[in-house]
Amino acid sequence: MPSRKFADGEVVMGRWPGSVLYYEVQVTSYDDVAHLYTVKYKDGTELALKESDIRSQSSFKHRKSQSSSSSPSRRSNTRSRSRSRSPGRPAKGRRRSASQSREHKDDKKKAIQETSLALPVLVLFKPSENNTKRYNGEPESTEKNDTSCIILEQKLKPDLEIKRVLEQYSLRPRKDDKKKEEIYSEKKTFVAVKPIEKVPTKTKELEFGGRIGTFMLMLLLPATVLYLLLLCKQDDPSLLNFPPLPALESLWDWRVFGVFLLWFFLQAVFYMLPIGKVVEGLPLSNGRKLEYRINGFYAFLLTAAATGILLYFQFELHYLYDHFMQFAVSAAVFSLALSIYLYIRSLRAPEEELAPGGNSGYFIYDFFTGHELNPRIGSFDLKYFCELRPGLIGWVVINLAMLLAEMKIHNLSVPSLSMILVNSFQFLYVVDALWNEEAVLTTMDITHDGFGFMLAFGDLVWVPFVYSLQAFYLVGHPTTITWPVAVAITVLNCIGYYIFRSANSQKNNFRRNPADPKLANLKFIPTATGKGLLVTGWWGFVRHPNYLGDIIMALAWSLPCGFNHILPYFYVIYFICLLVHREARDEHHCKQKYGLAWERYCQRVPYRIFPYFY
Repeated sequence: MPSRKFADGEVVMGRWPGSVLYYEVQVTSYDDVAHLYTVKYKDGTELALKESDIRSQSSFKHRKSQSSSSSPSRRSNTRSRSRSRSPGRPAKGRRRSASQSREHKDDKKKAIQETSLALPVLVLFKPSENNTKRYNGEPESTEKNDTSCIILEQKLKPDLEIKRVLEQYSLRPRKDDKKKEEIYSEKKTFVAVKPIEKVPTKTKELEFGGRIGTFMLMLLLPATVLYLLLLCKQDDPSLLNFPPLPALESLWDWRVFGVFLLWFFLQAVFYMLPIGKVVEGLPLSNGRKLEYRINGFYAFLLTAAATGILLYFQFELHYLYDHFMQFAVSAAVFSLALSIYLYIRSLRAPEEELAPGGNSGYFIYDFFTGHELNPRIGSFDLKYFCELRPGLIGWVVINLAMLLAEMKIHNLSVPSLSMILVNSFQFLYVVDALWNEEAVLTTMDITHDGFGFMLAFGDLVWVPFVYSLQAFYLVGHPTTITWPVAVAITVLNCIGYYIFRSANSQKNNFRRNPADPKLANLKFIPTATGKGLLVTGWWGFVRHPNYLGDIIMALAWSLPCGFNHILPYFYVIYFICLLVHREARDEHHCKQKYGLAWERYCQRVPYRIFPYFY
């Protein structure tokens, strides 16, 4: 077992991740298992560094003294030779001047060689006024692809020591000049320094209970969907009234599976249409930005038109209600097949394209959380497509089918007020998500989570078939509410929606352009990453105001179902548990990322989701 080189409390020079810049840091602890040092920078940021990224201060001072001691001697020698010239002997003076010029060039060559050995820190990026004022977490030069390179020019073949230094700092020749580097008899050799790309490491902290927890969730999630849908069919949908299991052959219908495939590929066609603007996502770990076409709202309008045509030709849309269980099973089977494909293709993906949270090395865990961050077939982004299209738009179509089924089963000329409220509230939520489609590019699902079984099942099964639970419940268990109650529920939903949308808009606008004059009234805490933490507006009220708005809306969606059974409120309970889990994950992630700045933010904003409570 290798012994540690630096002791706790020792002040050393630590390399900043993603560059070759060294800063003064203090060693706080050492992980014997991972062989990583936890160091603290002067601004309070704590990072885990490898031993190869840490150097003692004495090595820096020694190399600086070598550089400073050699320079004066060269300058003094040059000056002494200049003073020895005799202006009265021009011919000899010219010859001596030519000799001195050659000696001076030799001295320059030596100075270049000595400098390459004496400098332990190489500056990769040109300093810019705005570099310290960027709040998107990436240096300005990385975003604009104008990385500057240091060119070392020399005539002689480098010795072994220079070679060692070049390899140590990953200095690579430009492709244009490979031939010049291989033939050392050429006059010039060019070596270009490129920034070190940040490659994701193995996932060490496992969520959801690790391998055992994720395996159990893969069994529990489909079983939960099946249980909830069977329970809604019961005359007494009490949670303790366990429904009888249907025959396996009744759960599968190839025609239903074909209809589901038709729906999925129809949304894929809408996604590929060349309509809508193309925007860039947030920078990846290697500095690259992916492009996304924003046309989800257009896809929704095309879907609405197609649905209207089907209704005009008297297509029975309540076919969805009659085969609801079979559609759910078809979606679950498809999501499993998609997850298997995603994992197999991720095994050939480059290391830098793997998800930071799904690269543990354990098959079950990586299969569940998603091994590859942004799986694409050409320009078709599978994760981004599934995030908003088939499941979210399908949710609205299912709700409409439930409304028509209620009218047919109960012989109603118009839908019930409860069904209208549920459809209207959830329709608003889906339209808002598609209208503000660009905002999803800054969420954890896109920037951090891989695309595996968790997101595939969640997008294609959980969202359309569990989120529509209230509408499905009202078909078999009609509930009558008065107009004053309906108005009160509507006000509650509007309050939740206003908090949700305004909080998300503040965050997204600030992330993309913190210098926007519209945000001039917002105050923030600067961090070592270059981002800012908002401490005014909704984000100064609680740490996760968008979650607060989500929970209020979820309650408003369930209230039209009455209080006879707790089943319609399953969504509220689930949503609270989900958001508390996400909040805990966000807290841990932000504490690691922002260090001391996050502690200051938590002191300034003590409440997490619920003001004066939690």
